[in-house]
Amino acid sequence: MLPLDIINKYYSDNEPLRRLLIRHSEDVTNLAIRIASHHPELDIDIDFVREAAMLHDIGIFQTNAPGIHCHGTQPYICHGILGAELLVKEGLPRHARVAERHTGAGITAADIEQQNLPLPTADYLPETIEEKLICYADKFFSKSRPENIKTLDSARCSLQKFGGETQARFEELVSMFGDV
Repeated sequence: MLPLDIINKYYSDNEPLRRLLIRHSEDVTNLAIRIASHHPELDIDIDFVREAAMLHDIGIFQTNAPGIHCHGTQPYICHGILGAELLVKEGLPRHARVAERHTGAGITAADIEQQNLPLPTADYLPETIEEKLICYADKFFSKSRPENIKTLDSARCSLQKFGGETQARFEELVSMFGDV
């Protein structure tokens, strides 16, 4: 099933959110592909990136974030694992890993415990080059301000609230992929 078919399956009754999700996902996809094109040495699977980046936020409709048309019951921080569950059911376990590991610059079990996050205690860190790339590209776009692309400095600032380890993980991604 194609990414847009999957999006349409879950978002047919919420057109404003469907449009926002598609716009955000296309922005992330396009940036990820552009970054990948500058790094042939990383041997990135572009076809997979194209699909997985379109689906990385598939779980947002289940969250409670009315400012972006999400009227579910779960905390927004859970959208990655919720999306992963959907993608596993769709037969896309590799795509599911991207969904569950793209939040922030990854989330550790220690982060979950220290910040009392409403997530199952586990490490949700991007591991493959494609997971890292989509996680990185996602940091430059906000669904609440879809018309803006963040600068590297504003992406850094948006991660400050998550602490030094998150910022250090983001800097590893900056070192790997460069400024956009």
